[in-house]
Amino acid sequence: MNFDLTDEQDQLRDAVRALGRRYGHSYFVSKAKAGEHTTELWHEAGRLGYLGVNIPTEYGGGGGGITELALVCEELAAAGCPLLLLVVSPAIAATVIHKHGTEEQRKRHLPGLADGSQKIVFAITEPDAGSNFHRLGTVARRDGDDWLLTGRKVYISGVDEADHVLVVARTEDSATGKLKPALFIVPTDALGLEKSKLDMEILSPENQFLLYLDDVRLPADALVGESLDAGLPALFAGLNPERITVAAMGAGTGRYAIEKASDYTATRKVWGGRSIGSHQGVAHPLAHAAVQVELARLMIHKAATLYDAGRDLEAGVAGNMAKYAAGEAAALAVDTAVQALGGAGMTTEYGVATLLGAVRAGRIAPVSREMILNFVAQHVLGQDKSY
Repeated sequence: MNFDLTDEQDQLRDAVRALGRRYGHSYFVSKAKAGEHTTELWHEAGRLGYLGVNIPTEYGGGGGGITELALVCEELAAAGCPLLLLVVSPAIAATVIHKHGTEEQRKRHLPGLADGSQKIVFAITEPDAGSNFHRLGTVARRDGDDWLLTGRKVYISGVDEADHVLVVARTEDSATGKLKPALFIVPTDALGLEKSKLDMEILSPENQFLLYLDDVRLPADALVGESLDAGLPALFAGLNPERITVAAMGAGTGRYAIEKASDYTATRKVWGGRSIGSHQGVAHPLAHAAVQVELARLMIHKAATLYDAGRDLEAGVAGNMAKYAAGEAAALAVDTAVQALGGAGMTTEYGVATLLGAVRAGRIAPVSREMILNFVAQHVLGQDKSY
């Protein structure tokens, strides 16, 4: 069991950390409050090769795995710049297209995803079905050689920044008549696709949308893969990278909050000239939060290692556990940091309360903590399915 990063991974981590700190949390907040996107950071990260670290070299990427992408997600978040679209575009879309797309789809999309010039977002969640793909109402039907997509999607991140959206729909199996999942690469300017921005109580430069698909006509090659049989494995191919990179972003955010609070409490003096961090009532909660973040980081490393080794079933368990642990740890770390800073913790200047909404959302999305506990109870503990 090896807990050490390779020399290349160490260099990647240090370089991404330096990039993130050069922009910093004030950049992130200013963009979010202005209703703008972190375009400059995204393009520079792409130019330096950080967005495509998990994409094969033959398509312009770094040839690494989810371990490397998780490092990028964590270090940018630890610098106060948690970029949600890292999860959506390189982790989910690039993985799905690389593993299950056609060669033409790989050549068309992966180089742009690798250098950041292209973004593909992901649409699975629906108003009535949530993320339960067994109940998805978005349906794709044949019309000659084309496909027609009809349905609704909700909480879809970054549609206004993306060239395409990877839509999960259901098609009818001609042999059985049963509906089965299929993924389609849909241009965001396609006729019949409309988006409505959702007002969210989260400070983020990435927006959320409700999507309406009204007989969106797509060519045959918009279907991911060579046939409909690619649909189910393609869908699941993106879920483990999603959970691992979301967890990494949460762990990085937790590190950021603890660092900000620790710097403050080590220098803030109000009682007899001693720092407030010398009091156990202040230090112990921060230490507890630091332990929880570090435990989450260990599970993230395990999950990413299993995934990159091709051990998908084990990675699924570890990825869910990592996402649960990091979601809880990040929320604890930010809340503890706010409390340690007192009134200063609620100001924009000190940069911790600005993350409260995001870390709270991390306990809900992309899969809720309760559904993860259901998964662990069923698949690890052998309990009957509860839903």
